[in-house]
Amino acid sequence: MNELNFTVISLFLIIVAATLVITYFAAKRTNTASEFYTAGGGLTGWQNGLAIAGDYLSAASFLGIAGAIALTGFEGFYYSVGYLVGYLVVLFIVAEPMRNIGKYTIADMLTARFDLKKVRGIAALSTITIVTFYMIAQLVGAGALIQLLFGIPYWVAVIIVGVMMTTYVMFGGMTATSWVQIIKAVLLMAGMFIISLIVLFHVNFNIVELFTQARDASPHGASYLNPGVDSDLPLDTISLMLALVLGTAGLPHILLRFFTVKDAKTARASVITATWIVGIFYLLTIFLGMGAVIFVGHETIVANNPAGNMAAPLLAQVLGGDLLFSFIAAVTFATILAVVAGLVLSGASAFAHDLYGQILKKGQATEKQQVVAARVASLSVAAMSITLALFAQNLNVAFLVALAFCVAASANLPPIIFTIYWKRFNTTGAITGILSGLISALVLVMLSPNVLDPDGNAIIVGDPLFPLANPAIISVPLGFLGAYLGTIFSSRKLDTEKYREIKVKANTGFKEEIDS
Repeated sequence: MNELNFTVISLFLIIVAATLVITYFAAKRTNTASEFYTAGGGLTGWQNGLAIAGDYLSAASFLGIAGAIALTGFEGFYYSVGYLVGYLVVLFIVAEPMRNIGKYTIADMLTARFDLKKVRGIAALSTITIVTFYMIAQLVGAGALIQLLFGIPYWVAVIIVGVMMTTYVMFGGMTATSWVQIIKAVLLMAGMFIISLIVLFHVNFNIVELFTQARDASPHGASYLNPGVDSDLPLDTISLMLALVLGTAGLPHILLRFFTVKDAKTARASVITATWIVGIFYLLTIFLGMGAVIFVGHETIVANNPAGNMAAPLLAQVLGGDLLFSFIAAVTFATILAVVAGLVLSGASAFAHDLYGQILKKGQATEKQQVVAARVASLSVAAMSITLALFAQNLNVAFLVALAFCVAASANLPPIIFTIYWKRFNTTGAITGILSGLISALVLVMLSPNVLDPDGNAIIVGDPLFPLANPAIISVPLGFLGAYLGTIFSSRKLDTEKYREIKVKANTGFKEEIDS
């Protein structure tokens, strides 16, 4: 497994070369802040839909969910269901108003109604927190994959990926990131179809037989097909689903994609395209996860990575030999690069556009200064995430992303929804909503079994003070409650004209002329 072979090296070099060529040509077209952050708004609906899918179908989706299904069965499939349903929230509630009101970031959308530096600064802080969680997951997956392939130390693998993805963002911006995501989405779907067809072929295309063999191969036995394998608390499952369903609509790197198209209609078409691709993808994760436990085996999966992150590549090797394994490994590598590049871009936009451009420079930064700041910020975000990923090697990447979804649903979603739909909502409500959701989610995670474990299976040895692995069932209501109470008890006067302007713009894309 750890021997370098010509096929693996060749496919990796092809992927790397292709992405660098894209970056080279994109760099020539990336001169302004708009081109760096949003590719100048020039993507079509299907292009942006594929890019959104490429952004969304991350290492956590491919490696983490396949591993979770392989090790825990039915319970692992909750991730697939939650991620998919989350797109319906985006489609019907957020996508069109976000495109109409915003410019580059979530903070732009909020400050279109509440033009206050505090709102922008706190929204940027929330974005950076979510991006960091999400990026750690991708880097952990990349480190495990390259360690499996080449036998190099985990820390070296993480740094290699970090350097490459930083190169794409710093020089190519959103144009390079988008096209890398489009290409990798097509390749990833092709790989998923190939493995799924081979798995189904081995069980005579009989779904019942697939489930039966997976149950028999798993050490969990009959429990493999029932919920509760990984958690004895039903509330934990409900909390996880709440985070996944609501979190998508608050993810900065997904919402940033709505600004890469020319209008709201194209943004809506993008989401529809992405939903179809994402739906098919998550359906196929069943075949990968169950195929892995049947043909690879539970013990082998755990031996290669305790969290199960290598189940899909191992399945590819068992079923298709080195050729299929090399293809899947190369595509997974491209997946990680593309998603991490998108994350770096959204984190950099929060630093450079919101904190530097709008707060420090008070909106007076030149185009050149904004682009330079964005590139410096890209480097800073990447360095911070690489450092944190070095300490998270044994955490399941799907779990790490679920935490990012929890923070997104708790801190970002309440102010986004209230900004669009609640007339009385004000600046104080926006600030308290973000802070209450963000702080409660982070504190509860720090007190959860994922950080404190008496057997030493987490980051710190000790008894958890909060029983749930994902705190969304507490932190999401606290985010909405904080936004509501902050508004109700605020002494700020209601600006009805500003709300009317935002409402018209959110629904039509046109700015209403307010008579003075």
